[in-house]
Amino acid sequence: MLKITRVQKNSIGAELGLEKGDVILRFDGHAAEDELDYLYYSALEEFTITVKDGKTGAEVEVEIEKDEDESLGLEFEKNTKIRTCHNHCVFCFVDQMPKGMRESLYVKDDDPAMSFTCGNFVTLTNLSDEGLERIVRLKLSPLYLSVHTMNGALRAKLLNNRFAGKIATQIETLVKGGIEMHCQAVIVPNENDGEELAYTARELFKYYPAVRDLACVPTGLTRYREGLTEIPDVDKEYSEKLLDLVDLLNAEFGVNFLLPADEYFVKAERPFKEKEFYGNFEQIENGIGMTAKFLSEAREALKKQGKRQLKSPKTSVLVSGVSAAKANATLYAEMENAVTGLTLCVLPVVNEFFGSTVTCTGLLTGKDMLEAVKRHLEKHAADEVILAGNTMREFEDVFLCGMTLGEFEQALTPYGVRVKVNRSGGEGLVKLLSENE
Repeated sequence: MLKITRVQKNSIGAELGLEKGDVILRFDGHAAEDELDYLYYSALEEFTITVKDGKTGAEVEVEIEKDEDESLGLEFEKNTKIRTCHNHCVFCFVDQMPKGMRESLYVKDDDPAMSFTCGNFVTLTNLSDEGLERIVRLKLSPLYLSVHTMNGALRAKLLNNRFAGKIATQIETLVKGGIEMHCQAVIVPNENDGEELAYTARELFKYYPAVRDLACVPTGLTRYREGLTEIPDVDKEYSEKLLDLVDLLNAEFGVNFLLPADEYFVKAERPFKEKEFYGNFEQIENGIGMTAKFLSEAREALKKQGKRQLKSPKTSVLVSGVSAAKANATLYAEMENAVTGLTLCVLPVVNEFFGSTVTCTGLLTGKDMLEAVKRHLEKHAADEVILAGNTMREFEDVFLCGMTLGEFEQALTPYGVRVKVNRSGGEGLVKLLSENE
């Protein structure tokens, strides 16, 4: 239900006599679960709402007729409750989180609304048939689905949920309802890889283009796995075989349907695909094509600005994860050559917090980066330290460990360096490295 907190003057809601405190119970007889219901129905020209009077408790059904672009003019009490995960996946990253971190990091969301609005991946295991019907009715497309495998029995095993095996039926229902999907498979060695991955890809490709793609993502293994299912890390040989299989299947399909995570290219020591391979980068938040996009943006920015001469020489320390430092090594040399007066020191930081098997930049903590930077500055002089924006919460200057950017800067005050944050990809980094302050 949706509790009204404000009714705009001269709006349709005001004309209907709706007031603060009234509650919308249903749209066209369907339960009003959240604001997605309101946004969908308020875009229609004709529908009904069932309202509960906030003062008397009386319920009344009202027929609405309006122009498509007219709004009801209502605002609602915020509902922060989300659907959480009912699974116990053998590869769950949240289960590998240590105690004492901020509360939000332990939330296992599995909410289709979050999938539609934010691109979060969902398993659909906590949805009834009515829940699927709501997705179709409200046209919540595209969705991001954690499929992992189309083998029902294997999916139930990997997710530790006996209801997880009906994914094929659920996807078929969504396809028939006109819902577009981006899928992912977290690859567990010796479980859903090899022939099982090929089977999953072929089954999903039957629904192409409604099912747009399948991301292949390695398991994130931290050092906090005591008591959890033993999962081997992947090496160079394994990554080579997986990439070979991806190429074979994509050739079979005639489109780049399978999208392997950047980490496989790093471990296989193979060049990344060109940016065209990744289409519109719909799965970039999944670590798919992030490096290719970064490289493309940076090289385009370097080409556009041409040779740059700094007003005064400077030394910049670029903090990154181990994978990024290795993957972007050639680019960093190009940047230094393109900017006269720039000395670029790339500082790959080992993830002491989660463990050395976690090598991406985005999972570095403020504490690990700070300690690495201090050790570096004790031996080498520098003018500035550049951090990646994805090491902090979105719209906040707070690292995973809870340290703030201000605290990070304060700790480096004795070293006399400026701290900058790059939130604009490859182009942003070129700009920061090419400027004097």
